[in-house]
Amino acid sequence: MLYSALPFWFRMPVALAHEDENPGSVVRVKRPSLGAVLLGLIPFVGICFLVPFWDRIYPMVLGLPFNMFWLVLWIVISPLCMWGAYRLERPGSGDGSSAP
Repeated sequence: MLYSALPFWFRMPVALAHEDENPGSVVRVKRPSLGAVLLGLIPFVGICFLVPFWDRIYPMVLGLPFNMFWLVLWIVISPLCMWGAYRLERPGSGDGSSAP
């Protein structure tokens, strides 16, 4: 049921052809996990869809108007979310080994 609710581009088979190595060869690419996609969407939602919560000047936070503080805060939070998504997706993250 959840699979059918996903957009069509998320359900498509993923394969990339590397013509420079072997013509006709296909390299399979791992699909991102749902957790990694959700972590990637957190900054997007925080900046784009929560405008009614941060669209104001007062209160001032750290000498910045609140809306400027909110955007700077998401500039700091976004790499943390991307790091979390990377940690979920990197090879060997499930078996406890450390992959480079």
